[in-house]
Amino acid sequence: MEEILLQAQRAIEEAEAVFIGTGAGMGVDSGLPDFRGNEGFWKAYPVFKDLGYSFVEMANPRWFDQDPELAWGFYGHRLELYRQTQPHLGFQYLLEWIQKKDLKAFIYTSNVDGHFQRAGFSSDQVLECHGSIHHLQCSLPCRVSIWENDQGLSIDKSSCRLTSSIPKCRHCGRTARPNILMFGDGRWLGDRTEAQEHQFSQWRDQVEGLRVVVIEIGAGTHVPTVRYQSEIVAHQFRSPFIRINPRESEGPPGTLGLAMGGLQAIELLIQT
Repeated sequence: MEEILLQAQRAIEEAEAVFIGTGAGMGVDSGLPDFRGNEGFWKAYPVFKDLGYSFVEMANPRWFDQDPELAWGFYGHRLELYRQTQPHLGFQYLLEWIQKKDLKAFIYTSNVDGHFQRAGFSSDQVLECHGSIHHLQCSLPCRVSIWENDQGLSIDKSSCRLTSSIPKCRHCGRTARPNILMFGDGRWLGDRTEAQEHQFSQWRDQVEGLRVVVIEIGAGTHVPTVRYQSEIVAHQFRSPFIRINPRESEGPPGTLGLAMGGLQAIELLIQT
């Protein structure tokens, strides 16, 4: 571990550009649940254990048709949690390091909480591959339209049901839903994320020929989108690849795996 840490620190020091991939584990140090397995989900939402619903079953767009109060009870509670939670110090350390060294940086995250933008990162350098809870769309959808979610919601925490008005589509009046890619989701509008993918493509062109380091934090194997993308970027630029994950830090040959949480690793890599 000590030798791997030294190699990772050296890669950080020599970097001219950085790709940061993050999954749910990035938010754990901020106090956010990572919903790892049903037990983790049920610990955060015990009412769904009583109902017999898993996270995969609840994170499904059909609920906005069948039971919008329950659907918005779940997503509305998450929205308020993300709004109230402050991004942990690791976000600040990364931002200060990037700014101090004037690095060309890009963030690729499966998190829908918007915490990189909250921490001061420019939206131009963030790709949210599963969308954002801070944006809405029609649940049908009636048209290609995505707008900011500025709604205040009231949730009965004991039943996890919405008690305030159901958010409505600004165009047709049907139930609105978060612009998040859910399980079994054929209705998600990916236009906002596609625009971010264009920014990602531009970043890849800009860093061609530079010393790129890839840092992946808290991305698990259950939904491996971020892990795949991090590995692709590391292979493309022949970059040092630092994978930070307390349980799943293994990777392709040459991976610098650090079996620890995100904040601890960031402090060791950047603050020492």
